[in-house]
Amino acid sequence: MVKPSLLVDSHCHLDHLDLEPYEGSLEKLLADTAARGVNRVLTVGIDLESSRQQLAMSAELPGVYASVGVHPMNAERHALPEVAELRELAQSERVIAIGETGLDRHYGAETMDWQRESFIRHAEVARTCAKPLIIHTRDAQQETLAMIEQYVDPTFAGVLHCFTESWEMAEAALAMNFYLSFSGIVTFKNATALREVVAKVPLDRLLVETDSPWLAPVPYRGKKNEPRFVVEVAQCVAEIKGVSFEAIVQASSDNFDRLFQL
Repeated sequence: MVKPSLLVDSHCHLDHLDLEPYEGSLEKLLADTAARGVNRVLTVGIDLESSRQQLAMSAELPGVYASVGVHPMNAERHALPEVAELRELAQSERVIAIGETGLDRHYGAETMDWQRESFIRHAEVARTCAKPLIIHTRDAQQETLAMIEQYVDPTFAGVLHCFTESWEMAEAALAMNFYLSFSGIVTFKNATALREVVAKVPLDRLLVETDSPWLAPVPYRGKKNEPRFVVEVAQCVAEIKGVSFEAIVQASSDNFDRLFQL
């Protein structure tokens, strides 16, 4: 019998969540999350300051892990991250991944040089710290795959988070030992093409996430997202793949442990 508490939110941003309904208490939010069977979350840094916050939260809160990095959409607000700074943050045992980094032509076409150099630096830290890389990619399929092939150690590889690209990209990433993570977007009415990708991804290579506080799944679309809503993501993925909810819970938890070496 699969325990519901195995379910993991593999990508969220705890420092951006709305805590007002929880009297300002992250502990109460996480207790509500655990009550829905989600007892582990990976909270992800988007710049050096937020990375330090993720690390502090992961040190204090059970079931919380951290990733450190600078988001590609921060090019205009931040200097390129220094490898030494990222490596120092990554030394903690609570830090299980590097990123999120990546390439985004949809919103950041004018900052691609910055994004590429930042990607290279994150990949170097991931390689030297023997930790997987969390990659954000949008409208940059071939460039992202080329960067992975050239700079990412396939032994530790990583995950393309909040995946919304084509099956061709998914297949190429899987061949390079990457995992694919799916968010509440799979529940959206206009996500037919994405659901076709989900149907093809092997069970042993997928993760589920919220990317909260953004992208709340149906039936919460339009509201602020929370880690507990990963249940709806997992339920949708189970329906798409024609397997039980428990099978997705088990597979995504096992995959999380394997990818992040837990």
